[in-house]
Amino acid sequence: MLNIKKQITRLYVSSALWNLSLAGAWVAILAARGYSLLEIGFAETVFHITSLLFEIPSGILADLFGRKNMLIVSTVMKIIGNLIMIASCNLFMVCAALSFYAMSYNFSSGSGDALAYDSLKMVGKEAYYERYASNELIIHRFCGGVSTLCAGFALFIGHKAAYGADVLMCAVQIGTLLPLREVYAGDGNNVSEGSKANGKNIAGNLIGSIGKEFVKCFAESLSFIKKERKTMLLMLSNSLVGAVDILLLFFLQAKLPKAGMPDGALGFALFFMEMGGVLGARMILKCKKLRYKNVFAATGFFVLLGVLLEHSGVYMVMMLGGFVAAFSDDALQVRTNTILQDMFPSKQRATLISIESFTFSMIMIVLSPLAGVVFSWW
Repeated sequence: MLNIKKQITRLYVSSALWNLSLAGAWVAILAARGYSLLEIGFAETVFHITSLLFEIPSGILADLFGRKNMLIVSTVMKIIGNLIMIASCNLFMVCAALSFYAMSYNFSSGSGDALAYDSLKMVGKEAYYERYASNELIIHRFCGGVSTLCAGFALFIGHKAAYGADVLMCAVQIGTLLPLREVYAGDGNNVSEGSKANGKNIAGNLIGSIGKEFVKCFAESLSFIKKERKTMLLMLSNSLVGAVDILLLFFLQAKLPKAGMPDGALGFALFFMEMGGVLGARMILKCKKLRYKNVFAATGFFVLLGVLLEHSGVYMVMMLGGFVAAFSDDALQVRTNTILQDMFPSKQRATLISIESFTFSMIMIVLSPLAGVVFSWW
């Protein structure tokens, strides 16, 4: 019998360890090492390209070979990235490290949510998923904020020590993941048992079988989206609001100091804005009767309000804009994720979550040039 409390707790702990990082402010670390903004921008581009290439395949692999297994793969990828960054002495090695970080994100993004929902569904507690999604976003925001506050300490101890500490946290994370149980809510059976049956078929023709299963899973996912068009509308709505929030917070990092904020206060300002997401993820749980279209209208309005406040030129008001945008983004994300998870078929759950992440990335690419113009104008 699955111990759902231990299963969910391990997923929470794993998420916290993944999001906590002494080297979270990697842009500042690279700048301190003497890399130019052009080089850092190029490295970030490599990260996003790699992420786009592996987003959907990572979800398919999670559905085929187990979500727990892909969470472990994600952590191993992060360890490799950290080790390369420790040894890095040129831009090529930095880009290689960021590629592994991107793949680590890809293999983690859909696997955890899929495993959590199917675990809850297996014991008849899928109604708890909305609270799980809320707690996950709170962990993400809080740990991200703490990592930002650690930027100064990371610069003090040096990049090798900071990335070395991250390797140790990854090792602890793997220890947290190993006791997790693979579950597949499609028939209530343990996924690992189903995987053994698949393994007999794959043994005969390994490459061909994996390729066929890979294509089949992707085709079935696309067929589901075509049939349930509401899912794509939900993905686009959530991704649009989320992209505006992320871009706003990104540009505020550069604009707050220009607006007169003391350099020493920037980390606390970014932490304050992240806490807006924590509040939004919690408040949406109290609005269960609010229809989705009303949630989208309200959160869309407040994200745009955040953009307007960003143009005030007063750093305290700009901070408030970032707080409001993060609040709206996470509130909508919790509601959207809950609805989508209830709609997704278990066999393609991780793949469909990855398609949603891919949609978000594409919207980010489209909006980024426009955001550069909008956010640079007072």
